[in-house]
Amino acid sequence: MPDPGSTVSGPWLDVVRTSARPGPDSGISRIHGAAFAFREPVSFCEAEMRLPIPAGPCSDSSDVTPEIRRYLPWLVAVALFMEHLDATIINTAVPTMSASLEVEPLSLKSVLTSYTLSLAVFIPISGWMADRFGTKRVFGSAILLFLIGSILCGVAVNVPMLVVSRILQGIGGAMMMPVGRIALVRSFPRSEMLRTMNYVIIPALIGPLLGPFVGGLIVHFLHWRVIFFLNIPFALAGLWLVRCYMPDFRDNDTPPLDRLGFVLFGSGIALLSYVLEVFGEHRMALADMGFMLAGSIVLLAVYAWHGQRTPTPVLELDLFRTRTFRISVIGGFVTRLGIGGMPFLLPLLYQIGLGYEPWQAGLLTMPQAIAAIGMKIVSRPILARFGHRTILIVNTVLLGATITVFTQVDAGTSVIAILGLSFAQGFFSSLQFTSMNSLVYADISDRDASKASSVASTAQQMSLSFGVAFASLLAAWFLGSVDQTDATQTIPALHKAYLTMGLLTIVSSLTFWKLTSTDGNNVSNRRVHPTQMPTAESEAS
Repeated sequence: MPDPGSTVSGPWLDVVRTSARPGPDSGISRIHGAAFAFREPVSFCEAEMRLPIPAGPCSDSSDVTPEIRRYLPWLVAVALFMEHLDATIINTAVPTMSASLEVEPLSLKSVLTSYTLSLAVFIPISGWMADRFGTKRVFGSAILLFLIGSILCGVAVNVPMLVVSRILQGIGGAMMMPVGRIALVRSFPRSEMLRTMNYVIIPALIGPLLGPFVGGLIVHFLHWRVIFFLNIPFALAGLWLVRCYMPDFRDNDTPPLDRLGFVLFGSGIALLSYVLEVFGEHRMALADMGFMLAGSIVLLAVYAWHGQRTPTPVLELDLFRTRTFRISVIGGFVTRLGIGGMPFLLPLLYQIGLGYEPWQAGLLTMPQAIAAIGMKIVSRPILARFGHRTILIVNTVLLGATITVFTQVDAGTSVIAILGLSFAQGFFSSLQFTSMNSLVYADISDRDASKASSVASTAQQMSLSFGVAFASLLAAWFLGSVDQTDATQTIPALHKAYLTMGLLTIVSSLTFWKLTSTDGNNVSNRRVHPTQMPTAESEAS
């Protein structure tokens, strides 16, 4: 799929062929005379991956008025809509931007990569920033940074200026979503979690739905710079809402920032993100990628050692001692390896395999957004009826099975059937993300909400990168020995990739078996019979 969506991974390059021949340096062919469409890792359903998720009232709940609770979800939704609209609307403008700036389309890859790297580096300290300076100041500053970055992107005269501007946008985006999540976590009781999520998610899903279409209209009738200026009214509305309705939660006992941990983890995660980016494009020698990968692993391992020896690490790994948090984060990471690669594989199937034009392929994914929005109507009663454990186990299997059904899509498949399959994928994916994300904070105290937000957001960001890299590896492996100008060879090769991704997703359902039948009931408002209560042994595990 972008947690719309769906935020998510570094950006990748979708290359739509007009004529192609296999290249010796990659399993994916070199494309000549092609139309380029860069895509951020945000899809209709992945938007939920970065969504704020309320968990419970905080000690400052007396400061949260009914009016704040009424408008706070819309404030966070405006910020999320702005971020995801910006991430998807730029896709259709890349060829025009490259011509205007007199550079090759591939040169704009750094413009997108810089945004993703900023997210990876600054998300880990977003929780500390909120505790130290207050959610109101940090959230407002994040919107302001995003606004300044958008304006600078719109007036940029060269690629380096665009890169710097996108870094500013990335810093703002890294602070907006986790801090918005913290504000919601501390403003709403757990029993109102799913209802509040729906307020936030639905506007966010509209961004990726409208982005490519609106971007195409702007490029056709106006100048590409207008794309970035669209953020101005949304950012100004967000700043006004922050001034009126954002509560100012802070921790007066916030310890100093773990600077060494920030440097270790930030550099390690940035290097790993970059490796996954270049891996997805196969533009770097394996030896160089291996060296950088080893360096990132060493840095992250040193951070893990450091984090166990400092009382206030930048990422609190001790949160994994909480069973529901551990299962939701780790299980979600594994599950997203299969889901996260779909936005990479679907354009290959639709455009290279079936020969659709880019705008036609985009229309084939629109049912995902419609299904994700519709799922919000039924997610609450579904979780209240069956509980998180049953839903996560069964829905993960159904989601994996849906991915494997794409192995039946070929040149003879009707458009109606493809649209129906896309709808099913959007529905199951959105239910999966809602269930996993709502479970993250089920047993986390308000005091640890900001720490949990940083850890969960970082894990979600990296799972998307791994998902896209894994899908790229599969595509390179299965397409490496076929003539990609021949659909009768390309489509079966892609079918093998879908089968692998689907089976991996099905197997990932095993990670949720450690949940008990009552886990997350405080979130879903599920009532159970006393005989269904978990035993002390199951709770301890």
